Amino acid sequence: MGSMFRGEEVALVQLFLPTAAAYTCVSQLGELGLVEFRDLNASVSAFQRRFVADVRRCEELEKTFTFLQEEVRRAGLALPVPEGRLPAPPPRDLLRIQEETDRLAQELRDVRGNQQALQVQLQQLQLHSAVLGQGHGHPLATAHSDVPSERMPLLQSPGGPHEDLRVNFVAGAVEPHKAAALERLLWRACRGFLIASFREMEQRLEDPVTGEPVMWVTFLISYWGEQIGRKIRKISDGFHCHIFPYLEQEEARRGALQQLQQQSQELQEVLGETERFLSQVLGRVQQLLPPTQVQVRKMKAVYLALNQCSVSTTHKCLIAEVWCATRDLPMLQEALRDSSSEAGVSAVAHRIPCRDMPPTLIRTNRFTASFQGIVDAYGVGRYQEVNPAPYTIVTFPFLFAVMFGDVGHGLLMFLFALAMVLTENQPAMRTMQNEIWRTFFGGRYLLLLMGLFSIYTGFIYNECFSRATTIFSSGWSVAAMANQSGWSDEFLAQHAVLTLDPNVTGVFLGPYPFGIDPVWSLAANHLSFLNSFKMKMSIILGVTHMAFGVVLGVFNHVHFGQRHRLLLETLPELTFLLGLFGYLVFLVVYKWLRVSAASAASAPSILIHFINMFLFSRSPTNRPLFLGQEVVQSTLVVLALAMVPVLLLGTPLHLLRRQHRHRSRRSPAGRQEEDKAGLLDSPEVSVNGWGSDEEKAGCPEDEKAAELVPSEVFMHQAIHTIEFCLGCISNTASYLRLWALSLAHAQLSEVLWAMVMRVGLGMGREVGVAAVVLVPVFAAFAVMTVAILLVMEGLSAFLHALRLHWVEFQNKFYSGTGYKLSPFTFAMEDE
Repeated sequence: MGSMFRGEEVALVQLFLPTAAAYTCVSQLGELGLVEFRDLNASVSAFQRRFVADVRRCEELEKTFTFLQEEVRRAGLALPVPEGRLPAPPPRDLLRIQEETDRLAQELRDVRGNQQALQVQLQQLQLHSAVLGQGHGHPLATAHSDVPSERMPLLQSPGGPHEDLRVNFVAGAVEPHKAAALERLLWRACRGFLIASFREMEQRLEDPVTGEPVMWVTFLISYWGEQIGRKIRKISDGFHCHIFPYLEQEEARRGALQQLQQQSQELQEVLGETERFLSQVLGRVQQLLPPTQVQVRKMKAVYLALNQCSVSTTHKCLIAEVWCATRDLPMLQEALRDSSSEAGVSAVAHRIPCRDMPPTLIRTNRFTASFQGIVDAYGVGRYQEVNPAPYTIVTFPFLFAVMFGDVGHGLLMFLFALAMVLTENQPAMRTMQNEIWRTFFGGRYLLLLMGLFSIYTGFIYNECFSRATTIFSSGWSVAAMANQSGWSDEFLAQHAVLTLDPNVTGVFLGPYPFGIDPVWSLAANHLSFLNSFKMKMSIILGVTHMAFGVVLGVFNHVHFGQRHRLLLETLPELTFLLGLFGYLVFLVVYKWLRVSAASAASAPSILIHFINMFLFSRSPTNRPLFLGQEVVQSTLVVLALAMVPVLLLGTPLHLLRRQHRHRSRRSPAGRQEEDKAGLLDSPEVSVNGWGSDEEKAGCPEDEKAAELVPSEVFMHQAIHTIEFCLGCISNTASYLRLWALSLAHAQLSEVLWAMVMRVGLGMGREVGVAAVVLVPVFAAFAVMTVAILLVMEGLSAFLHALRLHWVEFQNKFYSGTGYKLSPFTFAMEDE
């Protein structure tokens, strides 16, 4: 089969890399992304490996790159995307890259340090200018008494009455959130023997460290006495205030203010030159950093891969073990030959036998990636196990659409996904970092099919925003029912909707060409009709889906050479499933075909027949559907119950009998050696996940050597039997969610139409300004449709479809106990 239907064949390959060409070979393998390296030094500490010094140098460079990247981001600039594919640089270029980067980082640190020092100095000058230029006192009248009063100005003119009184000042600036606490503490500590004035600055100043605008509060404190002055200074220092000298003479303050303004202008010019030089340095960083980052990341990845290789005894080559797809082996050999040609000795690659379960490799593209992601979220398939993803491409959107069937809603989802598909190659769509958007964008093809299938099921249900559409002529003649019923005008006026009775002569003209007849949307028994239809449809789809999952297990048994499971597992499972629930589907279809509208009232109940089937009884009021029904039902139940011991004991007894036959054919000496080998190999087998007979199918040579423990085999098969038999019942009932979610979506859509659009249309007709009223009404209807029906209901239907595939479908044939092939590739570094 192709890679999508089953994982590709993967081989374990041993590489002999010459020491001189090992770096080049691994670098070329990283560009191709073909192989996954196995760690041959798992018992060796990471600090004792051969290339740990080179890895550390790359990590030190990455720290420097982080510093440069933060500086570029701090400046409000963006790093350009490197153009083209950049190969990993040779090891001799690492020293050159380190020197250039360190020199650029040191130059940037020096410029940043000078800029920050100049900004701090400029801030001090601006704060000092604000303290001197912002008045902190009002011209108060001079008191004529000899005693100082509160209304007396602090600065007296020469020759005044208080010329002998010495007043001292403390001026500075403090942050706004500290101003109130500083003022209270000063007043309490100095017991009121001071006069303080606090004012906010008129403009904000830029913080030298963070670059954010900060508001400062300037203050001026006048006091008498040296002891109070010392207290004020200590408290100011405790609040980290900026203290500046404050001259008493007004003329001196003006001169100092002018000098400060001149120094600020000169400092701003120097700061401008510094910023221009900084922009030049950052420009060089923008040119150097993106390609160098990619190259160093690739170099580090190469050294980490080389650390997983073992060194030969002669120290002339490195030995590596890699997983590689079989079809990629010629490309691998060609890449090794081209990479090691310059060293004079070619690298060698050859396949070696494996005892571990190989990784699973399934190649995907843009279309299949989202469907494969749904499967892998449940569990990565075992090596060469049947892959459910190709079938999920059809079944998942279809089961979603069964629960979400509406032409209008499906069309909106389809158009949204189509817009993402058409613009998928634009860089802005791929580089968007919003997590919700990336989720939608990754599943754009899944959304496209979900919308397309929803349109299809919406036409079947004949629903478009909960309204029925008349594409073809109706197959019902209501006139015949009206003539025979004798409806009067008063009766029609009181009953807006009428019950549709198919048992009236001449009312049914023929089947509707496609989907449900639109006349049912006008009937009072519309919901009862849809209930019956969707419930039976869910059972039919569920049993078909589960039976298909059991059939897919046949391909696993045939591929792994376990043909005994076809007779001992697949056949009993199909017999049990189809004998009970397949018979239920048969009853539904048979009743549809055999029972007419005339005899529908006296038709037997399928549910009662199905219950009596398990009770081996009959109901006198429920007549049989066909002749000999009781015998058929009893035979099917007995046959289904007989399959349970076959499922429970068939495979374990066959495996133990085959093991006994192998033992009887071996000689005593050979048996002792093989038993010893089996005991030695059994822990390794269990650790690597090759436990039961089915899991060992990938390596047939190990199946003969491994010893089977009877208790484990019987326990494993008992769990499988109980899970399948009980699961057939619970899983069939679980598919009724298709019926429940479909009805819930239809009724919620109907409620939204009745409570919003219908009310709006009625208001527009009464008021006479339909256009004005319908605009907000339609806007509300559109928003609620997208938010509730598309997003919330769509997510609910998606999760239920996910559960149906994981639990009800995939557990019939899919184990999901494998692990992905993670090739060593530089694809992420290039992006």
